[in-house]
Amino acid sequence: MTRESLQAALDRRMLLRLGAAAGLGTMLLPRLVRAAAEPDSLPQVRALIARWVGPGRFPGMVASLGLPGREPEFVALGSEGFVDPDPVSPDSLFRIYSMTKPVTGMAAMHLIAQGKLGLDQPVHEILPAYRHMQVQDSYDGAITALHPAPRPITMRHLMTHTSGLGYSIVQQGPIKALMEEQGLVAGQISRMRFPGLFRGEPVRGLDVFADRLARVPLVADPGTRFSYSMGLDLMGRVIEVVTGMPFDAYLHETIFAPAGMTSTWFRVPAAEAHRLTTNYAAAGDTLLPLDRGETSIFLDPPPFPFGGAGLVSTPRDYDRFLRMLAQGGEIGGRRVLAQAAVRTGTADLLPPGVSLPAMLGGPAGFGAGGRVGQGAEAGIFGWSGAAGTVGMVDMVRGLRSQIFVQFMPPTANTLLPEFQAALKADVTALLETR
Repeated sequence: MTRESLQAALDRRMLLRLGAAAGLGTMLLPRLVRAAAEPDSLPQVRALIARWVGPGRFPGMVASLGLPGREPEFVALGSEGFVDPDPVSPDSLFRIYSMTKPVTGMAAMHLIAQGKLGLDQPVHEILPAYRHMQVQDSYDGAITALHPAPRPITMRHLMTHTSGLGYSIVQQGPIKALMEEQGLVAGQISRMRFPGLFRGEPVRGLDVFADRLARVPLVADPGTRFSYSMGLDLMGRVIEVVTGMPFDAYLHETIFAPAGMTSTWFRVPAAEAHRLTTNYAAAGDTLLPLDRGETSIFLDPPPFPFGGAGLVSTPRDYDRFLRMLAQGGEIGGRRVLAQAAVRTGTADLLPPGVSLPAMLGGPAGFGAGGRVGQGAEAGIFGWSGAAGTVGMVDMVRGLRSQIFVQFMPPTANTLLPEFQAALKADVTALLETR
C-alpha cells in the first residue's frame, strides 16, 4: 500500500468514526466518504455567487459547506467593499447580528447542563425585577390596558422567544415607542441615522438594560406565543449574575477561546479593522454604504454586549462553532460544551401548544436561540442575521453550511432563497446513491 492510499484509508476511517459519533446511518456513511473526495462539492453555490458578485450586485460574499469532521470548503469571491480592494475571504469580518443568538443560547445551555441554571427556572430567581410582570391586554395595543402575567418567565421562554418580551424591530404602536424611548433597541447598525434603519440610542450597561426592560409590559402571556424578542439579550444579564463574570468575558472563556474562535468579538480591535467588510443598505437595486469597515461603529465599545445581535465574526470562526455543535460539543480534541447542552439546545424547546409562525417555514420548532427543523429537515439547527448571514448545522448528518454577505434588509432581494436552493442541490448531489 502506498503512502497516499494509506492516508486515504485513514481519512475514510476517521470520517466513519466521526460520522458514527454524529449518529449517521450506515447507508449514509459511504456516500459521505465518497463526498469527501470530491474536488468541488459546491458547483451550484459557486455559480450562484458568481452571478451575484460584481458591478450592480454585491462587492463580495463567502459561502461554505463542511462535511463531518472536515475543514469546510469555502467559496469566496469579490472584495470586502466596493471601495475596499481587499479580497473577501473566510477570515473577513462580518456583522452576524442574530446569529449571536445561538451562541448565547448554547452558553446558557452549558450552565443548565452544569446545574447552575434550570431550563424551566423562573427568571425572577436570578433577576428579581421580573417577579411581577404586567402584560398587554391586546398584542401591540395600549400600554395602559394591562393584566398580571399568569405565570413567570422562564429560561426556556427567553431562549425560544416565548417570554412575552417585546422587540423594537417587531412591535408596533405605543409599546415600540416606549422601548425606543427607553433605549431598549436591538443592537447597533451605523453612526448614521438612516430612515427606517435607525432604532434609537441603546441604553448603556447590560444591568441598566435588564432593569429597564423589566418595567416594560409584556406583549403576550409567557409561554403562550412565539414572538421574536430581546430574550437572548436578557439572557446575557442572567449569565452575568449567575457566573459573576461580564457576559462578553464569559463567552470568550467558555466558548470562543476553547473552540479556537480567534476572530469573534462584540468590539473589533482597531488592528483588525482592515478585515471588516462594509455593510450596505439595499434601496431597490442600489446598495448604499451603511457602515464602512474602516470607520465602523463596531470599532467602538458597544453600549452593552448584545446577546441577541451584537457579534462580529468570520466564516472560518462561525464554522468552528457549528462544527463543535455537530461533534456534540467537542472540537480539536477539546470539550467546549457539555454534550447534554448541545443535545438539548439543538432540539425543539417550544412550550406545549406553541408553534412557529408560518413565515419561518415549517414544520419546525425552536431550540436555544435557533430554528429546529422537523420532517424532511429534522435535525437542522441554526439561524440568520439581519445583514444577510446564515449559519446552519445538520445534527443528523453532521453537515454545516453558511453564507456571509452584508446588506440590510436581507429580504430586499432573492439572494438568500436562491442560495438555499443551490445549497440543497449541491448537498443532494453529494448524498445521492451512485
